[in-house]
This record gives sequence, C-alpha cells and structure tokens, in this order.
Amino acid sequence: MTDALSTITVRGARENNLKGIDLDLPKGELVVFAGVSGSGKSSLVFDTIAAEAQRQINATFSAFAQTFLPSYGRPDADLIANLSAVVIVDQKRLFGSPRSTVGTITDIGDWLRMLYARGVRPSIGHANAFSFNDPAGMCPDCEGLGEAKVIDVDELVDFSKSLREGPIRHPDFQPGKWPYRLYADSGLFDLDVPLEQYSARERHIFLDAAPGEVAMPNTDGVFTTYEGLLSKFRRSYLTKDAATLKGKAKEAYERIVTRGVCPACRGSRYNPTVHGARLEGLSIPEAFAMQVSDLADVMDGWSLGVLDAPRREVVTQLRRLGDLGLGYLSLDRATSSLSGGEAQRIKMVRHLGSTLNDMLYVFDEPTTGLHARDVHRLNAMLLALRDKGNTVLVVEHDPEVMAVADRIVEIGPGAGADGGTVVFVGTPQELSTADTRTGRALREVATAPRRPRTPTGSIRLENARTHNLRSVTVDVPLGVLVAVTGVAGSGKSSLIHHHLPAVRPDAVMIDQSPIRGSRRSSPATYTGLLDPIRAHFAKRTGRPAALFSPNSDGACPDCQGTGTIFTELGFTDPVTSTCETCQGRRFRSGAIKYTVDGVSIADVFEMSVDAAFEFFTAPKIRAVLGRCRDVGLGYLTLGQNLTSLSGGERQRLKLATELTGTAALLVLDEPTTGLHPSDVNNLVALLSGMVDEGRSVVVIEHDLAVVAASDWVIDLGPDGGHDGGRVVFTGTPADLLRDSGHTGRHLARRLGE
Repeated sequence: MTDALSTITVRGARENNLKGIDLDLPKGELVVFAGVSGSGKSSLVFDTIAAEAQRQINATFSAFAQTFLPSYGRPDADLIANLSAVVIVDQKRLFGSPRSTVGTITDIGDWLRMLYARGVRPSIGHANAFSFNDPAGMCPDCEGLGEAKVIDVDELVDFSKSLREGPIRHPDFQPGKWPYRLYADSGLFDLDVPLEQYSARERHIFLDAAPGEVAMPNTDGVFTTYEGLLSKFRRSYLTKDAATLKGKAKEAYERIVTRGVCPACRGSRYNPTVHGARLEGLSIPEAFAMQVSDLADVMDGWSLGVLDAPRREVVTQLRRLGDLGLGYLSLDRATSSLSGGEAQRIKMVRHLGSTLNDMLYVFDEPTTGLHARDVHRLNAMLLALRDKGNTVLVVEHDPEVMAVADRIVEIGPGAGADGGTVVFVGTPQELSTADTRTGRALREVATAPRRPRTPTGSIRLENARTHNLRSVTVDVPLGVLVAVTGVAGSGKSSLIHHHLPAVRPDAVMIDQSPIRGSRRSSPATYTGLLDPIRAHFAKRTGRPAALFSPNSDGACPDCQGTGTIFTELGFTDPVTSTCETCQGRRFRSGAIKYTVDGVSIADVFEMSVDAAFEFFTAPKIRAVLGRCRDVGLGYLTLGQNLTSLSGGERQRLKLATELTGTAALLVLDEPTTGLHPSDVNNLVALLSGMVDEGRSVVVIEHDLAVVAASDWVIDLGPDGGHDGGRVVFTGTPADLLRDSGHTGRHLARRLGE
C-alpha cells in the first residue's frame, strides 16, 4: 500500500459546526478524538468520516437491497478519501423484538444450539429444536416469549361484595349485562353472600371451573354451559390486542391484565422436551439462565471429542463478554433491558473474533457505564482490533483510553460556534503538555476529599431483593450529595431506581431515557423557553405571539414549521431534505420580517444558548438560559431537534428544568456521561449548590471526581451479577480511600494516595 492510500484524507469538513477541517489520519492506528461536549467530535467522526464510508458501501448494493439499509446523505465536505469498510459501534439501545436476547444478538446462542443438536443423546432434532423462536423448541403456552398475560384477580374482583352488589370490576360484567347474568342467574351461588365468605369449593366454581365442569341448576335457554370467571375472561379478553380496546374497556384491561413470568416454562421460553435434553448434565435453558462468567467456567471443563471445536468457540465468546466487563449478564437477558454502554460492548463482541483487516472501526465513548476497574480491559480490546491491521477511531473523554492511543485529535477550542476546529494532533505525551482544554484537564491535580456536610436525616431502604440484590438494607443520608458506586452489574440501579421511589414517591428521577416529543421538539420548547420568547417578540413588535411560533401562525406553509421535507419514495427509505421555501428556518417570510434589535425569530432559533443569553435581557428568558448554561449545555442551539441529543445531554436538559423546581430529592443516573473532564467540575459545583440550597441529591456514578466531591458514598459489589448485590462500603470519601474494594483502590490511585 502506498503512503497516499494508507492515510484517510479529509478536506473542508463542514458538517454541523465544523469549520472546514482538513485532517490526515494514518491507517492502522488507534486514534482518540477529544474535546469538550459539543465541540464537533461526533460531527467529524460519525457524521463525516463514518457516514461517508457507510454511504459508499451501501451504494454498492442494489436498489432493492438498499431499502433494508440505513440511509446516509453525502456529508458536507470537499473531499473524504481512502476510506475502508466501516463498522460503527455506537451506544444506540438494542431494543429489538421481545425475542431478542444477549444470546441471539451475539450469535453465542446459535453456537450453543448447534452444539446441543449434535451432542445430546438421544437426539431430539436439529438445531431449530433448541430454539425458543421455533415451534419445535418454544414453550407452546407463551410461544417462546417467556412471559404470559396474567390476570390480577384482586383488580378483577372485589371479594368484599356479593354477586347482587356487582363484585366484578369490569364494565362488561356489571349487573344486568349478559356476562354478569351467567353467574347471577346460574343458581350456583347465594346472591347476598360476600365472595370472601365463599367456601373453597364455591370459590373454585366461581373463578376456575372449566367450561362444562359444573352443571347449572338454573337454565333458561340462554346459558346452557357454566364457565368460571377467570376461564371466561382469558378466552374472551386475553386473546385480544389491548390496542384495539377503547374507553373504559381499555382502562379496565390495563388495570386487570399484567405481563408476568409464563407459568408453564417459568420464563425459560422452552418446551419440556428441550428442558429434558442435557449435555454434560446441563440443559440449554439452564445454560442460557446462567451468569456468563459461570457458564464459561463450566463449559471450559467439558471434553466433547469431535465437538470440542465449537465448544471452544462458545467459551471464547463468553470470555470476551467477561473481558468487556459483562460477565454478570446471562444469555437470556432481553436486549431491551441493556443500557447504552452495555449495548455498545455487546456489539464489540461480534467483531473481536473477526479475521477481517483494513477495516475502519468507530466507537462512541465506549467507557460509558464502565467502572475504573474495567477500563484496562476495554483498552486491550481496542488495541487487539488495531493490531489485526484495522484503523480504530474512538470518541472518548477518559484519560486512560487517551493514554493508550497512537494519536489524539482534539476538536475545539470550545463548543458549538466556538468549536469545530482542530486544536491539537499528536501523541498522548505531547497532549499532556499542550495548552488546550484537554491538555490542561489532564494536568489538573486531583484534590483530596473535602470536609463532608452533616446529613439532615436519612431514608432507610430495607430488604431490597430486586435482580441480584441480596436483601440489602441501607440508610441513604438526606441533605447531602450521595454517590452510589460499584462495578457494572453490582446492583446500583436496581437499588436506587426500584426501591428508593417506593420509600420516597416524591423523588425526581432524572435519567438518560429519550425525551418524549415530536420532530418539532427542541430545547426551546422542552424548557418552556419558547413562550417567553414569543411574548417578548409580540410585545416589541406589536404582532400576535402566535406569529413567532413554528408550530402555529408563523410556520412555513410548505414544511409546516419543521424546516425539512419528507419525501416518500415507496421502494426505499423516505428522503429528508431542507425545505427550499424557508431554507430550513421553519418560519414563513411574514414572521421573519419582524425583528427585535435587528434579530428575527428565525435567528433566535439558530442561536446557541450562550449567544441567546448575551442577546436577551428579559429576566424570565435569561433565567431559563442560565440554567441550561449551568448544566453545560451552552453550546446547544435553541431550535435543535431533541432526537439529535445524546443520553448525557438529555439528562442534563432534564436537570436544567429541575434547577428551580421544588423537588427535595433528586436522583441522577451517571450525569457525567459525555462530559469533558473540565466540565465535570462545573457539574459537581452545580450539584453542590443544589445541596447547599437544602435539597438532597443522589448520584449513580463511576466518575471518580464526582465520588471524591460527594459527602457520602454507598458502594455496591464486590463484583457484578451474583457476585454483587451487597453493600460493601458506606461512609465518607475520605474513609473510602482506606477501603480495599475496587472503588476505594481506584479512588486512592486517582488521588495519588
């Protein structure tokens, strides 16, 4: 390969806030892209380099095949040359279907099915016989879903009432209606005796009797066959799709019917035949239910003769999950339950065994959700991909990942309009002395824990047993900043998300889940900022406030205020293009012509939070903008679509709306996600300020700077899965430095103690 072809060339990259970036990236290196949040890292790596590589690959397929592939537009750049085939490993959730599990998404399940199909004696069939997605292997009751619709009997029946009083809590079973008369007119029950006083036999007949099991004393020609209430309800209602119900019937269904573990297969998804088929004493449902690290240990001790090759492949794949800090998962874990960080590391497993080289791998903050203990394992995986002859591009803030890079590219110097340029290219050693935001952050000396605040009270969480928690009882102090720590899978989220709200229903939970809204939603609409801005423009111009909204009278007539045109092509994905009438500005010309201090409403939507804070003087507007700046979102544009925000940005936007709220207890889930080290200090100061105002803040967090700045630490572990689920430490950060657990050791190392 010539020198020209061994370098990825980028010229004039202008995607989003990029300011005509020129960059040469030698292939075969591990390159980390650093910079503050919103500086343009993702715009360069994902929206420019990766998008163009994927677009060109997709263009080689037929038009029919392209209908099943993601659609990528041509990035705004003069030249992007010498690209390799790209693999994008991002943090998008693995929602999938209800049948998608860790085993299916990693292909480990396929290897296991083949192994069992060939190894089990006597044979029960081909590999499909060991699949819960095939009629040959699935549980017939739940059809391989592992869950069933369950009737909450106490919601359906008020046992304190008699039949005459109408005890069945469903609109179709009210007194006088035909379904009700089956029971009231059957002659089997005393209509004035409360159901709670029924004998065991009467209760069975009323609820569980099968059709025709009991003869009715009274038959008037209408009802000839008696059927218990639960049997009738299952047959008449559980076969229906809840989405087709309306009004009170829908409300009753949602109240009465819940999804629970399938009683036939107990959640395993498999039929009895598969449960009875064993290899080395282990059935495939048992293998899928085991913790990955345990299954690897068990199968490592098997000797299967001619089947040893596929057995070793399964063990290798399982070990890779463990190496990525996911050894606590089980293969039957639903992919929809995985966090963004877990999803990204799951995707990595599929590529680590690949023998392809000269590929381009792109990762988006792969340390998200990883404890400091496990970062070195991730680094080993990234270096292994590079050493196979691939180019690895990583967007990352973690100093430990930067330290193993061949090259670091820092985009900056600031965020939004203040970013978009290359401010540094060089080695990690050169960055450590560079006068850039990242260079200065790396040189910053970690400070020892400060004197903690005194709690004003506490919340007791008792006998918490959700997921892997082992009857945990712990006191959560109030009036202070509490950090809940522990390795991935140790039980942090299970403890806080599942049990704290039960004790304190008033707690405000601020997580990274998507913000509900349409494609019209933006930071301006979500924070309520649009209303005072419209009022401000209306007051200054004398025009109606509706004229200054893209969702009302001010909307461009062609795009209805979205700024984009969606064209359905029928045989392929819809094409999204900028509206030619308003040039993507959302507003009609009649609204744009009115200005305040030379600025139109469309100009305001294109302002960053920081720029708008400088422009507006109205206290109400500046108050909202100030909260957004306080959480590190000064670079966001007011009209930016909410779907373009990362999980960390979404959480900080939610936090901004709570800064002036009245909630006494706030819970945040890894709020440092996506934050540059220099911005973490600002977030800590913000959270500390909220505590100083008399509020209580609980943070689930891995970032050691946040842990050091907290008043109290609750550390779960010692490891993940069944090796976790216990409180291994509670106390101040200063006390944690003397603890021998994973968090204590890495905090001491971070602080140089």
